Amino acid sequence: MTRFLAWAMFLFGVAYFALPLFGMTEFSLRMRRGVYSLDAYRVVLGDPQFQATFAYSTVMALLTIVVGVLVVVPTAYWVRLYLPRLRPVVEFITLLPLVIPPIVIVFGYLRLFNTSSWLPLTGTAAGTNLLLLMGYATLSLPYMYRAVDNGLRTIDVRTLTEAAQSLGAGWATILARVILPNVLVAVLSGAFLTFAIVIGEFVMAALLNRPAFGPYLQLMGANKAYEPAALAVIAFVVTWVCMGLISLVTRFQKFTPAPR
Repeated sequence: MTRFLAWAMFLFGVAYFALPLFGMTEFSLRMRRGVYSLDAYRVVLGDPQFQATFAYSTVMALLTIVVGVLVVVPTAYWVRLYLPRLRPVVEFITLLPLVIPPIVIVFGYLRLFNTSSWLPLTGTAAGTNLLLLMGYATLSLPYMYRAVDNGLRTIDVRTLTEAAQSLGAGWATILARVILPNVLVAVLSGAFLTFAIVIGEFVMAALLNRPAFGPYLQLMGANKAYEPAALAVIAFVVTWVCMGLISLVTRFQKFTPAPR
């Protein structure tokens, strides 16, 4: 009886998530009356605005990953090596983006960095892009920090550091050539999560008036019928590709010992 209930709950969960996706995908193929076709996908993929917004979000995602790695890896390493008592405080700080809504964060940015503030960033496109990049890095902080921190747990940070220092390595060399290669799989996991978050983010990009993929998806949903369904399927595929890559690199980490 217990096994039957377990399978029933599993099948219910699969149906609950799979049926809406199936319905959305099936609807996206009905742009041509009476037959299934990929017309909606051809229209979307051929739209110059789609290409521009997706390229913009991809570039912002890659830059966010770079910023996240440069900020999180040294911080997590330093906390684990020298400041273990501050680890709960750092974990609490990195959880704040999950508690504070993005709309509150972006309004705070606009208030602090508008054209009349001490550091105006919203007066130019480059400054606004930088502000959006800061916002994306903040949103990805919980995921990137936990991925890197879990990676640091699997290695002997103190022994590796002392060995590198005994060979004359400086802090930059230790981080770049000793610590980062040992937590590279964890960093890649955080990077894929960051990419998925940035690609689908709407609130910050819309309020900062940036040509990102999230606002484009919302605009298409308000004015079209079949194209938004095709866009949603594309976004879903991109997200699940990132999740699959996380699974692959995690499995690779299990079977490949960290270099010593």
